[in-house]
Amino acid sequence: MPPETPSTPPPDGPRTGHALVAEALAADAAFAAAEARRTRAYAALGQFGVDANAERTSVRAADMALREIASEVAAAQRLSDRTVQAHIGRAMLMVDDFPATLQAWGEGALTRAHVRAIADIGAALPEERRTEFDALAVGLAPRLSPGRLRSRLAAVAEKLQPTTLTERHQRGRETRCVRVVPGVDGISDLIATLPTVLAVGIYDRLTQQSRVVIDARSGGALATPGVTGPDAVTAATGASAATTDERTTAQLRADILADLLLAAAPVSDPTVSGDGPGRSGRSARACKWSSPLCRWCGRGKRASIPPSSSGTDRSTSTRLAASPRRRRCRGIA
Repeated sequence: MPPETPSTPPPDGPRTGHALVAEALAADAAFAAAEARRTRAYAALGQFGVDANAERTSVRAADMALREIASEVAAAQRLSDRTVQAHIGRAMLMVDDFPATLQAWGEGALTRAHVRAIADIGAALPEERRTEFDALAVGLAPRLSPGRLRSRLAAVAEKLQPTTLTERHQRGRETRCVRVVPGVDGISDLIATLPTVLAVGIYDRLTQQSRVVIDARSGGALATPGVTGPDAVTAATGASAATTDERTTAQLRADILADLLLAAAPVSDPTVSGDGPGRSGRSARACKWSSPLCRWCGRGKRASIPPSSSGTDRSTSTRLAASPRRRRCRGIA
């Protein structure tokens, strides 16, 4: 049931805190109803494309029918075709598999955050179990915040799963991968999809190693007992650098991760023979990167291509180009 909202006073009357709260709740209910109506409209567009696809003779022609619809909506809203197709797909999921949630949303009993939590968790269930999950979720959602709702729904979904967690984990392992998401200003995101135990272990080790560096700044870990001669000079140089290190824990995690991945050899390398590293370990010293030709030459303050597409900043490109070890890098200008 939608939350009760007392009538608001006329605009020219006194505006008390109670009246403002009522006005905000009424606006939220109207907004939720509009979002639910929009969801049904997008689902109708998708169903129209499905019906049109039944008359097409090939898969490519059937796909083009839905893309034509999405393209028309995208042009009117100044969005990309893929964005509109994603909206249509999610709307059809809500209408087909979570009708009770959509009904409660339209009545103002749920917010978009509640609906997203229900759809995200329920989508992992088999289609034949989603109706039961939908009914249970609608009963829980109005009494909980979206964050608490997610944790409760996760437990509910686990009971409705026809397979065990071990079986689903084995399937999930097949999705592990590493990908790069280009950013701006020569910064990108390196994303690794791994089993949770490995991901947590990697993050914990990076945190511990970063704390060692931070602790060294206080001077307690700068002195190395029993080290004399040239080694003592090297240790002192490293200690001096540690005292001027102002990197945060997050920055140290990123730097240590880069050092380990670029300089270390993997444990599982089938090409290892003897004590030395295999081909996989030796390839850690080579790199492949791209940079505008003007940066190789050290000319120009701006890139000849957009910053989001360039591999490095001007100073880094110039330094690598001047390095005697640049033969180990394959620069693509």
